[in-house]
Amino acid sequence: MATKTLDLRRFPGFLPLTFLCLFLLYTPLIIVMIYSFNDSASITRWDSLSLRWYQEVFFGVEAPKFRTATYNSVTIALLAATSATIIATMAATAMLRSGKFRGKSASFALINLPLMVPEIVTAVATLIFFSAIGFTAGYLTIVLAHIVFCIPFAYLPIAARMQGIEETFEQAAQDLYATRFQTFRLILLPLMTPGIMSGFLLAFIISLDDFIITNFVKGAGIETLPTAIYGAVRQGIKPNIMAISTLLLVVSVVFVTLSYFVGRMGDKKQ
Repeated sequence: MATKTLDLRRFPGFLPLTFLCLFLLYTPLIIVMIYSFNDSASITRWDSLSLRWYQEVFFGVEAPKFRTATYNSVTIALLAATSATIIATMAATAMLRSGKFRGKSASFALINLPLMVPEIVTAVATLIFFSAIGFTAGYLTIVLAHIVFCIPFAYLPIAARMQGIEETFEQAAQDLYATRFQTFRLILLPLMTPGIMSGFLLAFIISLDDFIITNFVKGAGIETLPTAIYGAVRQGIKPNIMAISTLLLVVSVVFVTLSYFVGRMGDKKQ
């Protein structure tokens, strides 16, 4: 007797609920994007189509502040994503190519712990840890905190890619007298490259967009783009903030899309 596949789309009310969720999720983003092109200084009254506020972002009075914050965000994201990707690659190799070992399940849970713990809890715990060891809050504390919570985001696509690689490739290389390091460098690493690139891009955009953890550990005198936006919003929502938010949203979408397609390209080659 053939089993029937459960199709959630046929459940009563599923389609209206889907549209309601999409409406609640994306309508605020669309409104922010539309009003970022509004010539009026009002955030509720439409005047005419203009790039005035984008020009304000790059050349206005507050441009130096946002330029510095952007530089901090990009450099921190590059350092954090690079370090997290290297650690995630080593962790995936150890977890998936080292056979069974004691504590493997605990290690897997530890790697993915930042995904399960609420971000506010991670932020408070990180702040307490840095205070306990007498570490001065600043640029380095942000980088270290970002490396920690970016590791699982880099690990997931790397591990998924490695799971799709047959071990017969490595066994064949070792049969031809390649060392374990040569096998990794010449066989496994090139095949893992799409997953590594995907993990790096995902970790980069997660670090770039982070606010909660950054706000707790950044200390005085340093701002990233999300914290600079938050500081500006506290003084009142201005149209230039909508322009910055739109640019940040576009960058996020581009990087997440690139991460997705790089991973798909690797699967097709495999």
